Amino acid sequence: MLGFTKRALGKSNPVSRLRLMPRQTQTRQTQTRQSPPRRRSYDQYCAVSRALDSVGDRWSLLVVRELLAGPRRYTDLLADLPGVSTDMLATRLRDMERDGLASRRRLPAPSSASVYELTARGRELLPVLTALAAWGAPDLTSRRPTDAVRAHWLALPLLTPLAATLPAPAVIEVELPEGLFHLRPHTPGNHPPYAEGPAEAPDARLHMSADTCRALGEGTLTLPEAVKEGLVRVTGETRTARGLAAPAA
Repeated sequence: MLGFTKRALGKSNPVSRLRLMPRQTQTRQTQTRQSPPRRRSYDQYCAVSRALDSVGDRWSLLVVRELLAGPRRYTDLLADLPGVSTDMLATRLRDMERDGLASRRRLPAPSSASVYELTARGRELLPVLTALAAWGAPDLTSRRPTDAVRAHWLALPLLTPLAATLPAPAVIEVELPEGLFHLRPHTPGNHPPYAEGPAEAPDARLHMSADTCRALGEGTLTLPEAVKEGLVRVTGETRTARGLAAPAA
């Protein structure tokens, strides 16, 4: 009876069974338990729901915002997406690769880093984010104490008014107290429309405050009006710079 009890306990005890499993089986079960859940679909035959299946998750469109500025290393994305966890960022990038929105490539020697970049399908989200930026711009009237700030986050709303002001492709550098970024209005779709940091050879430089940049982006102020009122200072020796520096009549 005692032997039967020991055998019964061994059969009913999950810890005992786990000890008897081969190491590979234990590892495989552990990996299965730890793997992230598969994304759920809306299961609706609708273009909007299909789009949200790909980019409707938290952080997805903000990752797209960063990658619209050009190829980025994982550490760069992590630094410019304050609040995202490493696991969440890795999951979103993996989802975007699976859905054909982004790809990863290794930089040529001597660099050993890998970068993420948008595919042609991913770059098609530019007008989507531009429209979202225009829609959300009025909510930037006051900055909350908890708000993180990156200068290039103000680039998207500024693209449309700059494109309306400039008749041809140009590289415009924008300097805010928060930092530098540059824009390329009318740029072909396979080139980043904006990027963080200074431009190599900008056609013009615009110096302004973040509040002025916001007002330009939401359309409550035009660039000629801002120049005339002294809210924007234009520097540069090109025809583009001289045209932007001309105040409103």
